[in-house]
Amino acid sequence: MALLFDSVTLFGLLDKLIVVGLVYGCTLILRKEAAPRILAILTTVFIAELIAEKLGLTSTAYFLHLLLSSAPVILTIIFQSDIKRALFSFWKRHNSGDGDNLDLTTSVDELLKGIHELAERRIGALIVIVRQMSIDHLVQIGTEIDAKVTSELLTSIFLPYSPIHDGAVIIEKEKIISAGCILPLSQNPDIAKSFGTRHRAALGISEQTDVLVLVVSEETGKISIVHEGKITYDADPAEIRHLSRKAIEGRRAPR
Repeated sequence: MALLFDSVTLFGLLDKLIVVGLVYGCTLILRKEAAPRILAILTTVFIAELIAEKLGLTSTAYFLHLLLSSAPVILTIIFQSDIKRALFSFWKRHNSGDGDNLDLTTSVDELLKGIHELAERRIGALIVIVRQMSIDHLVQIGTEIDAKVTSELLTSIFLPYSPIHDGAVIIEKEKIISAGCILPLSQNPDIAKSFGTRHRAALGISEQTDVLVLVVSEETGKISIVHEGKITYDADPAEIRHLSRKAIEGRRAPR
């Protein structure tokens, strides 16, 4: 191992470690679950470059050096949607006022009013609230809507004679952006057999992203909360309000 580092200067080593550290730090901020994998890849590339240099594989070492140096640009492209969301969240936190809080409260009130009306009438519903992670690559979009959250719109979407009642409604930034969406089903073999397609779809999307999902059972009229691959059946109304507000704000509720 001593021979491996003979040709590596302390300054050059520090330079590479700084790049790895900065890229890892940015990844950790943008998407925590991807950070360990990114760190492993960067470490592997870094070690491979040192070995290539020592063995005299000039072209290979040069290529690995370019790859490591280009990592920030590559990750910026990969995580561009997350960067946009992070910047938007930063701007929103520093420019929010009473008007924003009022709009948020109105959206939450309308969402809960619609959910409880559907539950009372035992009309099945599946509502996904996007927090920060993009779900575009996982969802098959049905009908684009882009409208404010209102109880009337929610109930009309999920009425049995509606052509898009079987799919999911997607809420993002206090708006209903689409409806009739198809979600990936959970492949977890431990899911209770009593859960239908809506609950399996809710679990499926929550296992892969940070969304909050609200499910209304048409058999029982009970409301379930689903997030982080876990389900709370017949959830408490106060908990539904608390988590829904945090989700629409784009934040996780404290544990």
